[in-house]
Formats: sequence, C-alpha cells, structure tokens
Amino acid sequence: MRTINVAAPDVSLAWLAACEAMIGGPPVAYHTVVRIENPLGEDSAVRDGLERILAARQLQPVRTVANTIFPAAIAATSPDHLELSSRYAAVLPTLKRLSSKNDRGTYFGRMIAFPGAAGPVNQLDVIITRLRQEIAKKGSGTGSLTAAYEAAFIDPRSDGADTNLEAPVGAAAQVLVPGSDTRFPGFPCLSHCSFQLDRQGALHALAQYRSQRMVERAYGNYLGLGLLLSYIADRAGASCGVLTVTAGYAELEYLRDVSALITAVRARKAG
Repeated sequence: MRTINVAAPDVSLAWLAACEAMIGGPPVAYHTVVRIENPLGEDSAVRDGLERILAARQLQPVRTVANTIFPAAIAATSPDHLELSSRYAAVLPTLKRLSSKNDRGTYFGRMIAFPGAAGPVNQLDVIITRLRQEIAKKGSGTGSLTAAYEAAFIDPRSDGADTNLEAPVGAAAQVLVPGSDTRFPGFPCLSHCSFQLDRQGALHALAQYRSQRMVERAYGNYLGLGLLLSYIADRAGASCGVLTVTAGYAELEYLRDVSALITAVRARKAG
C-alpha cells in the first residue's frame, strides 16, 4: 500500500508536496496525511498555475470548491455565525440549482443544518459555543478542556448539552449521514472535522476524507478548511492553529500538467 505524509508551511506548498510525493509510481495513495502549519497562507505562483490547469480542463476554480466548505464572502458581511448560517441557508437552494455538483447539498450546508433525528442541527453554533465556554473557564482560572477536543464522529444530532459521554466533551462536525449517503464516488467525500484547543490557546483542525481528487478538489478543500478553522477560532476567541487533512484514498489526475507546474515552481525557487 502506498501512502504519503507531508507537512508544509502553507496551503500551496502542502498541496504541491503531496502531489509531488505521488509522482513516479501509480498516481494513487492510501491513508494520506497532509499537515499545513498556516492554513491561510498561499503561494501565488502555485495557486495561479493550478487555476490555469483547472480552467483548461473546464473544472471549477479553487474558490468555488473552497466555498462549498466555507462561504468566505458571506461570512465577511455577517455580524456573527448565526447570521451567516441564516443567510447561507437562504441561498443554498439557488446553489443547488446552479450546479449539479451541489444537488445533494454542500459541506457548509451540512455543517449548519445536519439532518438530526429531531430536526436540523447547527453544528457551527454548537462548536463555537462549546469553545467559548471552555475558553471562558480558562480565563476565569477554573481550568478548561484543551486538547480533549478530539472527538471524531461525535453525534451532532444532540444539542450539545449531553454530558454523559464516555469521551471528554469535544467539538466535531459530522457530514456523512449513515444510511442515506451511499453514493460513491460523490458527495460527501468529507466524512468529518474535529477541532482541538491546545494549552496555548490555538485551535487546530483534523479533517477526514473518504477519497480525494488531488487536482480537481484537494487545493480548494485545504483552503476552505483553513478558512473554516480560522473563522471558528476567531469567533471563539482562539488563535488559528494547524490544519491536518487525511484521506483514505487519494488520486492524482493530469500528471503531465502537474509535473510541469512542479518543475516550474522548483525552478523559480532555485533561481
């Protein structure tokens, strides 16, 4: 089984390193790990080169993919996360009509209205509220849960008030709906996100994908997740930490195009 494990200072270099690690053999990898120190940082040469590849192949640009995870433009003009959720829910039907890729919804749509047993659950609100509570405890000197936020697959159908959990209270966002999301490949490839608050007050994120196309989707996924992490951290009163993205299966498409981009970027840096 071929796997990759890369770390880089920003989104662009992390994506480039992951792609480069998949060149030279079968363009697939399993259990991939990509760690991004600054999930908001980008290299314009890498981003522009990828955008040209996407445009030539008539694929969605990076920003469109990122927006399915976090709608940055709407967030920038919304006073809080509840207003953001409300405005996004209002435009989601239009987004579904405009693109067949959204016919089953979007990741951010699932985050703010997960189909729970008792009705839609706004996981964004649950996560931010929990983090604010824990940060407030720390500020008052009573102590708080920090790295205990690792709680993958936590049931988002609860209202966040259930304290009878075997694991410590965590902050996680589930996307996959067991029993109804059975189409493969297809939405949702992102299974869940979890967030961890460290003792220095930085919020980190871990995202798990069932599968990932490295050219068509990965860069936009990384960027969208980074924007989501930054937004949650800011609203909760934390600093933005490290983003880690794992995928059960990853595929590198358009090898010649990507190889040419890697060569060009390396040559520029060497010069």
